[in-house]
Amino acid sequence: MRNIFFLLFIVIPALEIVVLVLSGKAIGIWPTFTLIVTTGIIGVFLAKKQGLSTFQRVKYEFMNGRIPSDALLDGVCILVGGMLLLTPGFITDTVGFILLLPFAREKIKPWLVRLWKRMFCQLPPLS
Repeated sequence: MRNIFFLLFIVIPALEIVVLVLSGKAIGIWPTFTLIVTTGIIGVFLAKKQGLSTFQRVKYEFMNGRIPSDALLDGVCILVGGMLLLTPGFITDTVGFILLLPFAREKIKPWLVRLWKRMFCQLPPLS
C-alpha cells in the first residue's frame, strides 16, 4: 500500500512535470497549455455525459429490483477518469480517457473487482 502512495504522489507527478517540460520544448508553451485546457474541457463534457447515462442505468436497475453492480463499477471508473482529466498532465489525461472508453472499462472492471476483493476481504472482523 505504501508503494501505491509513493507512486501516486511522487513518481506520477514527477513524470508529468518531465512530460510537460518536454512538450513545452517540442511544441511550445502555449500549444502545451492549450492541449491541457482542451483535454480538461473535453474530459468534463465526456464524464458528465457518461456519468448521467450511468446514473440512469443505476436507477433503472434499482427500479427493477436488481443490484446495479456493473453500473456502479462504470460510475467509479467514470468518476476517476473525469478527475484524472481535470488533473493537468498528459499521462493522467491518457489514463482518464481510457477510463471513459466503454470497451476499455470492460477490460478494467474485472481487475478492479479482484483488487477490491483483495483489499476488503483481508480485513479483520469487527469486534
